[in-house]
Amino acid sequence: MSSEVPVRVRFAPSPTGFPHLGNIRTALFNWLFARHHGGVFILRIEDTDVARMVEGATESILHSLKWLGLDWDEGPIFQSQRLDIYRGVSERLLKEGMAYHCYCSPQRLEEMRKEQMKRKQPPGYDRHCRNLTQEQKNEFEARGIVPVVRFKSPLGGQTSFPDLLRGEIVFGNSTLDDFVLLKSDGYPTYHLANIADDHDMEISHVLRADEWLSSTPRHILLYQALGWQPPQFAHLPMILGPDKSKLSKRHGATSVTEYEQQGYLPEALLNFLALLGWSLDDKTEIMSRDTIIENFSLERISKTAAVFNRDKLEWMNGVYIRSLNTEEFSRRTLPFLESSLPSEVSRPLDAGYVGRIIPLIQERARTLAEVPELTDFFFVDRLDYDSSLLLNKMEQGTAVAALRASIDKVEGLSNWAAMSLESVFRPLAEELKLKTGVFFGLLRVAVTGRTAAPPLFQTIEVLGEERCVRRLKAAMDKLKR
Repeated sequence: MSSEVPVRVRFAPSPTGFPHLGNIRTALFNWLFARHHGGVFILRIEDTDVARMVEGATESILHSLKWLGLDWDEGPIFQSQRLDIYRGVSERLLKEGMAYHCYCSPQRLEEMRKEQMKRKQPPGYDRHCRNLTQEQKNEFEARGIVPVVRFKSPLGGQTSFPDLLRGEIVFGNSTLDDFVLLKSDGYPTYHLANIADDHDMEISHVLRADEWLSSTPRHILLYQALGWQPPQFAHLPMILGPDKSKLSKRHGATSVTEYEQQGYLPEALLNFLALLGWSLDDKTEIMSRDTIIENFSLERISKTAAVFNRDKLEWMNGVYIRSLNTEEFSRRTLPFLESSLPSEVSRPLDAGYVGRIIPLIQERARTLAEVPELTDFFFVDRLDYDSSLLLNKMEQGTAVAALRASIDKVEGLSNWAAMSLESVFRPLAEELKLKTGVFFGLLRVAVTGRTAAPPLFQTIEVLGEERCVRRLKAAMDKLKR
């Protein structure tokens, strides 16, 4: 897509909550658009809704962007530090007759809304204060009422604008009420601050969620009233849950930091998010960041809602985990092991020992958070399992004899490598007249405490002679009891 002006886009979250997938998908599409066109990505924190601010939300927004590698070129810019600019724009609109003071109390507005609902009318301000006389205004102000500032929307006609994804959009002005620009506390509404900032920051394209589509005619009217050139708009399709309802926490719409804590890799989540509404073609799923940037275009953004699929995210994360080299996988896994292994395991963990373990489970892990559960038997001193797991198609006496023979074979074994161990245990199975699957199943439970574990002989090698012999003896005692 060609553009006559330099591409300048912004991600403008409100710290009234922690960033979820929908927020960050919007940030990603803006970032990709900027990087593809060699443009500028601006981070703006819209922190003017003081009553709904959530402690720690700003920090979470910044951390989530950094974790995903969405670097910004300008910012973060905080709207709370730009109040004079918004008041100046508001004063200009008042002076030019494009806005007016409204003295209606919250109680009156609530009663008005109830009456509109009763009559099945669309909710909206009834313009009660639009044509007050100066005498009426003086009377309200004498009573100490601090007004809000409302925009004087046109009563007839239409407002239209081109949407880069949806084509020409037309709204009848009769559907628009006189919306608030400046609240009585001196803070701007989203409509005013958004327009003033986008103009001031020379934003060329606004890529935002389609929930803002109905607000855009208000913004176009504001641009026209101020004599400013509006940016180009693209309203992104929403993200739905697997059941086609709006994405919510029950679908997995948790904050981005929770995905980090659950052991998802940032590069996997970025790849997954890019495919929520955009595609390279009809088949490619796994793509590097550079490939996505190189091929990103608005033309490939779907006009229909994207569907969130947690299973696909897990699959994709597993693919990315398997692509890591041993050193990198170990480095990323270590914090999860440190925080999640049982308290009896001494810290700090031996990075060298961890580096020998994690290649054994790399094929099975779908998230980093699964690794402690897949590997805890490598670290604990004693295993806790039901003795019945040892008796897989085997009599108790046979199992005890097999364990005894195993201990005799490996205790003091000079070469404790996986191949050497296999060359001892395979002939022993024949000697004991046991099927290898049955015999190896017994050994697996004895040394790991579970029926499914990494490759048996590599596991025994990493566990070491002392620990394995001790566990074989403990299994034998367990069966005897």
